[in-house]
Amino acid sequence: MKKIILYSLLVGSMAFSACEDMLEKEPIHQLSASEFFTTENDLEIYSNSFYEYGLPSANEIARGDGMSDYAAINSPSTFLSGNWSSIDQSGWGVGSWSALRNINYFLEGAPNADVSETVLNHFLGLARYWRAVFYLEKVQTFGDVPWYETALQPNDPELNKARDSREFVMGKVLEDINFAAEHIWPTKDTYSSTVNQYTALAMKSRICLYEGTFRKYHTEFGLSDADTWLRAAADAAKKVMDSGKYELVNTGSPESDYRSLFVAEDVSGMTRISKEVILARLMNTDSRVWHDLTWNFNSPTNGSRWSLVKQFVNTYLMLDGKPFTDKADYDEIEFLSEMKNRDHRLSQTIRTEGYKREDGSVAPPDFAVTLTGYHILKWSLDDSWHDGQGQCTNNIPVIRYAEVLLNYAEAKAELGEFGTAEWAQTIKPLRERAGVVSTEPAEADAYLQTTLFPETTDKYLLEIRRERGIELCFEGLRYNDLMRWKRGDLLSSEEMAWKGIYIPAKDVNYDLNGDGKPDVCVVDVTPKPTTPGVKYVVLGANIRLSEGDKGHLEWAWGIDRKWEDKKYLRPIPQSAVTLNPNLLPQNDGWE
Repeated sequence: MKKIILYSLLVGSMAFSACEDMLEKEPIHQLSASEFFTTENDLEIYSNSFYEYGLPSANEIARGDGMSDYAAINSPSTFLSGNWSSIDQSGWGVGSWSALRNINYFLEGAPNADVSETVLNHFLGLARYWRAVFYLEKVQTFGDVPWYETALQPNDPELNKARDSREFVMGKVLEDINFAAEHIWPTKDTYSSTVNQYTALAMKSRICLYEGTFRKYHTEFGLSDADTWLRAAADAAKKVMDSGKYELVNTGSPESDYRSLFVAEDVSGMTRISKEVILARLMNTDSRVWHDLTWNFNSPTNGSRWSLVKQFVNTYLMLDGKPFTDKADYDEIEFLSEMKNRDHRLSQTIRTEGYKREDGSVAPPDFAVTLTGYHILKWSLDDSWHDGQGQCTNNIPVIRYAEVLLNYAEAKAELGEFGTAEWAQTIKPLRERAGVVSTEPAEADAYLQTTLFPETTDKYLLEIRRERGIELCFEGLRYNDLMRWKRGDLLSSEEMAWKGIYIPAKDVNYDLNGDGKPDVCVVDVTPKPTTPGVKYVVLGANIRLSEGDKGHLEWAWGIDRKWEDKKYLRPIPQSAVTLNPNLLPQNDGWE
């Protein structure tokens, strides 16, 4: 007896259901690919499943920078603070490869459909886009991995093949993303929820920039052709720029334009910002598609208390375009003064003076949540109802035009081809959107060199990296940036203490939002009676002042976060090696 297939494959918040000509078919698991893939509708319905597997979740995007140089969290990752080994590593189990089998099954069966070559290549391009994304993540994690381009059966001997070289796999990734960028239709949907030709080009710029810079800076792996990859990154980004399909959201409101990208709700909000958002994960109340990011970023228990650190906050420029760190006393300025006349993206990324919740209540940095005083608000909705609910409907940008501009700028700088014209196309509009005077640097910034990138002397490249950190803060890209730049040591406590705001003295109440009321007091012991509205930060095993009775708050100062260069690649999980010894030798330095 035939059964009805009911599909509800979520693409953002848009559900797709099988149409009438599908209702008489047997379930997919009882059909061969040649029987199932017969019409364009079949191809569309099946390809929608790739989003479910491949599109990162809201948490992966917005909380993905939890392990980075600019974030303090409540408990350091055991990858850095513990004795991590191949036993601890995941990412190679059966479920970790199921998305690839789904893609390869489609690629084998799709050519059987009775469709034109143009239609077929469009859907093959979508599949190859997602395969490129899949393998990028695997290579970023493990380096050499086995390349599969067929849908293997459970007992297929190829399951026990050895790993293929990084050069071979990334060459295949480049073939896939090139095919996708050439053949996926250019149509831009209103809500940026589906992959089009420009999405593929933007992703190509991300992939090629990663591989090009990784090869350039990781000479220990003996990889070649770094410039070839950088050239491909620049070319792909430039095609998106020249298309005229996307632009930065800039309404002339530098105090709000940036944050509008991260708090736009439902499809109406997505329509407003889709000129910059190239691909998004959509939320929708009617479909009960929500996330809990406001709860995460405003709860002392539900999240990891993600907080920015002082060293990174220092990189935000003044509105006149001058470095904040040009101030003689920049490291000893109290919070209220520290926030004044800064790049407007700072006040749209963390709570600063003037921030209020939707009901009009003032909301200074909350030390029940923030560890450093730099309380992240970028992804939070202003309605405090969401502080304890997992029903947020703000959409999650996955790829933005701003990143494309930065990819182009960085690739050109790495090639030694960045100058005034490229500055005007990339860094200048990003800073102007944030209300910052965009002046080209006269020389390399000393603070950026000393604190973050001591081996970088190119004045433009330093500014591009500054801009990338600020513009893409907490969008899930920073860890991989550090990996490709070979700056993993910035994850260590030796290189990057988790410093917070400057406190001139203990036992003094401080106003953090300029309303004339005290908000925080740093103490050895909570006083009795307490002052209403004040959060007391009690010094102890986890938190101290850098100079004893004064100085910067330092979180987790007693926990040693260690970096070893072997960590640029993760170990092959012991569970996988047990099943397939051909995966050995293990990545260097791991057992």
